[in-house]
Amino acid sequence: MKKFLVVVDMQNDFIDGALGTKEAEAIVPAAINEIEKFDGEIIATYDTHFDDYLDTAEGKKLPVKHCVKDTEGWQLNSGIKAALEKKGYTEVIKYTFGSKDLPEIIKKKAGNEDFEIELIGLCTDICVVSNTLLLKAHFPEKKISVNESCCAGVTPDTHRAAISTMACCQIDII
Repeated sequence: MKKFLVVVDMQNDFIDGALGTKEAEAIVPAAINEIEKFDGEIIATYDTHFDDYLDTAEGKKLPVKHCVKDTEGWQLNSGIKAALEKKGYTEVIKYTFGSKDLPEIIKKKAGNEDFEIELIGLCTDICVVSNTLLLKAHFPEKKISVNESCCAGVTPDTHRAAISTMACCQIDII
């Protein structure tokens, strides 16, 4: 069985930058540990915006410029990046909450082999839940799990709400 770990948006702006939180900072060691011990293929997503972010639909609802391509805030956390580089990973640039390319990438990498997917990362209540449900829609018969200890939301309450929503949608919560 092929195993995939999707590391969602573990970028500086979500950890200790423009949209960082103490909860996001607190999960970094657990996420590094999960990456280091994972036996399978790893995919890391990058939330990606440009200088015109504040003029976009998302920017009008969340007017905090973040994850502008090639800035320090867009880069992966240094500890996460080091762990990923040791293991090897595939980068996925995404321009919205959920990556429409992610299911196709996983399908191609899996080939004819059965597979399961685990997700970790930020923010539980926006990009993690979006990518998880998108993957569930594409692969309804596959085991898809979220490691709660390696995720943080915008707030603790919205993190718990997203975890509850995913559990209701038959996502395994670790």
